[in-house]
Order: sequence, then structure tokens, then C-alpha cells
Amino acid sequence: MKPSNAPSSLAADYIFHLANERRLSPLTCESYSRDIAALLKLAVETPLNQLRIHHIRRFVAQLHSKGLSGRSLARMLSAWRGLYNYLARDHGYTHNPCAGLRAPKSPKTLPHVLSPDEAAKLLEFPANNLMTLRDKAMFELFYSSGLRLTELINLKPENLDFSDSTVLIHGKGDKTRVVPIGSQAIQALREWMKQRETLLKPGESALFLSRNGKGVSSRSVSQRLKIRALQQGISLNVHPHVLRHSFASHLLQSSADLRAVQEMLGHASISTTQIYTHLDFQHLTKVYDATHPRAKKKD
Repeated sequence: MKPSNAPSSLAADYIFHLANERRLSPLTCESYSRDIAALLKLAVETPLNQLRIHHIRRFVAQLHSKGLSGRSLARMLSAWRGLYNYLARDHGYTHNPCAGLRAPKSPKTLPHVLSPDEAAKLLEFPANNLMTLRDKAMFELFYSSGLRLTELINLKPENLDFSDSTVLIHGKGDKTRVVPIGSQAIQALREWMKQRETLLKPGESALFLSRNGKGVSSRSVSQRLKIRALQQGISLNVHPHVLRHSFASHLLQSSADLRAVQEMLGHASISTTQIYTHLDFQHLTKVYDATHPRAKKKD
């Protein structure tokens, strides 16, 4: 039976290739799938092999006019280029209409971070039942070690090493790194581990469990963190990445070791980590303005 040349079928083949040959994570495959679905929607009835560079330029302009950021468009173009590279390799396509195209630049925005006092306030809540024990361990580990959300929910108990206060992380691109854990997080994790067995269902290996004994979901972690922040009187929209950003910013403020922060965050390029130097500069500017005699305005 001849394979289908329908755009939806070709797109499905590509996602299968990403998942099974390139072994990208399910979340990454979902992201590619959404981006390619957007391309098929914009193309309407035009077959993929008839799309040209002027079509892609128009699609990008349409999406940009609807408020899609340059960063999102760059990611989308990357997914589309990847699709066409795959089609050239496996389906005889002879051109890539996305080659050489760049997304419009967006103004750089600094990530939101908590102040050290706000971070301390967020984590100062009583852990007096199973769910609050778990939450305290999760949030302390987030802030202590700068994990990504997916890294946290994929953790297993054997990833923790209490003897040397570290956690083994399986990060992006199937890369592993070992990150230190602070004493407050170690204490919270020990308390959670004492109670984890009471929830654990047969066959489950996740470190952090939901009420039903299965691995906690990313959505649940985000919701619990947002609710906890409101309960602690923090007005900022606190999501898991805010704790990661706060970890990086506070560590850089105290150590000024950009390479160490890069390693702990699992960034492939130091240029990604360098955004935290801007946050650190903002912090130093505030300190200077508040304390330096020459910075103070005379009445």
C-alpha cells in the first residue's frame, strides 16, 4: 500500500520520527506537533510540496500581527524547517521554503524573579499533612537546585543522594547533570520520603506523588505553587520557572560564577545564562542608588 501524501499524514510521520528515531521527549514532540498543525492550518488546501518562501513569509507576518512573539515564531520556523528537512530525506522533497528565513526580533524581556525575602516567605508554611509535606519538598527542591518543571516531575527516589546532598537530573536532550541540594530542601525531602510509602501505588516510581498514588502532574505542581504564593501573600504570578529564575539570580548575586550557574541550570550555551547578569546588574544598581553617597540626590 502506497504511503499517503496528505499533509496530516506526512506531519504524523515526522512526529513519529522525532519520538522514535531522534527520541525527543513527549513534551518536545507535542510542541513540534502544535507548530506543524499551525502550518497546515495556514496552508489550507495548498500541498506542502507547493509551499514557497513567499507563502511562509506571509504566514509569519499573519502570526506576528496576531501577537505571536519573535521567540515563538523562531521556534515555529525551526519546527517547519525540521519538517521539510525530514521530507527531503524520506519523501523526495527538493526544496525547503523555510530555509534562510528569520523571525522578527522581539524586545528582550527579563524573567520575573522573587526577592530573597519573597522566596523565604513563600517557603515558610507548615507542612502538617501529606500534601503540604510533598509541596514543601517540591518547592524547596525547585528553589534550592533550579530544576525545570519536567525535570522535577520525572525524578525518582534513586536520583537523590542524601550522603553528598545532590540530585541527579535527566535534562533536555537526554543530558544528565548532578546538582547540589540545600540543607532546607534535604530536610523537607527526608520528611516527605518518610510518608511517601503511604501513598505509593504498585508499579509507580515517581518521587513526588499525587493523592491517588501516581506521579504528580506538571499542571498540579503549577496550580499548587500559584495557590501557595497567594496564601503566603505574594502578589507576583509565581509559577515553577519563577523559582528556577530566582535560584539562578540569587546564586549569581552571591557567587558571581556564571559558569557554575550555567552547569547547574543545564544550559547548553552560556549566552542563555547571561540574561541573569542583567538581573544581577539591576540588583546592584538598586543597592548603589540606596547606599552610595554619590548616588543620593541632594535636596
